[in-house]
Amino acid sequence: MIHSFAAAMSNELQNTSSLNFQDVQNSSPVQTQDLRPLTVSPWDIALCVTGTLISCENAIVIAILFYTPTLRGPMFVLIGSLAFADLLAGLGLILNFIFVYILDSDFVTLFSVGLLIAAFSASILNILAITVDRYLSLYNALTYHTERTVTYTYVMVVVIWLVCIMLGLLPVLGWNCLRNESSCSICRPVTKNNAVVLAVTFLLVFAFMMQLYLQICKIAFRHAQQIAVQNHFIVISTTKGVCTLSAILCTFAMCWMPFAMYSIVADSSYPIVYTYATVLLATCNSVINPIIYAFRNPDIQKSLWLACCGCFPTNLSLRPRTSSDV
Repeated sequence: MIHSFAAAMSNELQNTSSLNFQDVQNSSPVQTQDLRPLTVSPWDIALCVTGTLISCENAIVIAILFYTPTLRGPMFVLIGSLAFADLLAGLGLILNFIFVYILDSDFVTLFSVGLLIAAFSASILNILAITVDRYLSLYNALTYHTERTVTYTYVMVVVIWLVCIMLGLLPVLGWNCLRNESSCSICRPVTKNNAVVLAVTFLLVFAFMMQLYLQICKIAFRHAQQIAVQNHFIVISTTKGVCTLSAILCTFAMCWMPFAMYSIVADSSYPIVYTYATVLLATCNSVINPIIYAFRNPDIQKSLWLACCGCFPTNLSLRPRTSSDV
């Protein structure tokens, strides 16, 4: 998604080594360009390593959900959709590294960029969907566990992926800056205008999530005060849910806000090191997502323990799960 320093460094190597290889070039069919070593940016290596970690984490989550029949509720459908989006994002980072240094061409560049746009957009929208699900589980607590809710969840997931696939196809369909480098954003070949639209959309999504979060807190604490008989249980559950949502929003903002703001104010003429730094921070959100949504869930923990050693610790919670616990 981001072009490395390889081209600039290659030009520098060509200028400094032209005298040393002049005789070889004149007497051999092998050109000086073929003899120059490939310079790999450490930032690209860091993104590739991050993509590998993302892929491994989310592949584990998907495998657990797929092979555990009891994990089929709306909550786990959304978690699975989020894990699949992050898995695609991790694979996209790995493919982007391969395409830049091995199969560099316009088509593969557009393909890798489209894959990353679709995957990260799906990741963000799935986080929004989980927030909406948390709100509905509290606002419509009596009717939440119904067939209508399950159908609504699947429809929401399908809509999310259709929208994200359309966004991913935009660069391939011509919405790119390959023919006009001056219109490029910080992430070539995405145009500056498209990058600004995506960044503003993210800010709107985050603002909506904040509003839902405030409503969830109000409803949760009101329920805790109304049910005095179960006060101890409700306070623990509510506090845990609020802490989890706080962690979600804080992590989401810290990872994506720098990249979104930088996409609005910067363009391709800005130092690429700042682009790498903000993109690497944004990808860290996909590293943290499995920890927040999946590995902290006792039901998923039990399945993971059963898959690894055939048992699970007795200190895991045995009470029925609610969606607000995620």
